[in-house]
Amino acid sequence: MKKRKLDEVKTTVSDMLELPKEITLNLPKITMIGSIQMLVENHKGIIEYTPQRIRLNSAIGVIRVQGINMNLRNIAADDILVTGQIKIVEFL
Repeated sequence: MKKRKLDEVKTTVSDMLELPKEITLNLPKITMIGSIQMLVENHKGIIEYTPQRIRLNSAIGVIRVQGINMNLRNIAADDILVTGQIKIVEFL
């Protein structure tokens, strides 16, 4: 209950100050270029990596990416670049 109230306060403050929600609420930000490249910012780590499936941990749960010949590029503490033929992005 306290977490929900805290998230509501953060959302209100974020809206009032026009701050990006991905920063104030610790949410992942996903940017895709067509179906060949995906940048995931504010992730919490790699759970699984194969050329057909990638699972990333985030503050809102697991992000599962499925595709063909996928690679992880530019892995940093809080962002990661996925390349290849991206077919499905799911939030679990």
